[in-house]
Amino acid sequence: MTFLSSIFGANAQTAPNLSILSASEFKEAITNENVQLVDVRTANEFKEGAIENALNIDFFQQEIFNEEFSKLDKNRPVYLYCRSGNRSQQAARKLDALRFEQIYDLKGGYMAWPYKK
Repeated sequence: MTFLSSIFGANAQTAPNLSILSASEFKEAITNENVQLVDVRTANEFKEGAIENALNIDFFQQEIFNEEFSKLDKNRPVYLYCRSGNRSQQAARKLDALRFEQIYDLKGGYMAWPYKK
């Protein structure tokens, strides 16, 4: 069991302050006014469609990424998503290292978001 959980669980949740949410859980959670919702896709991806009220901070632009996240409140929840979930997982690990207290990631990313307009 430990072997399988180390293989399959390693990427799923790398920090105690990181939670991966289904689309319905994510949608419910981001209705709170105290939310910092961040799309870590590129600007072009963001322009093609995004979750309402999301801030776009491109994960691939590391200098800008660091600068923009330094402006956010580490004590307030941060909700992340990307196209498929890979970049947002990497971003979540980075935010954990920056000591953000509550990090939430959309399982499957924007591709799994059924609430597109």
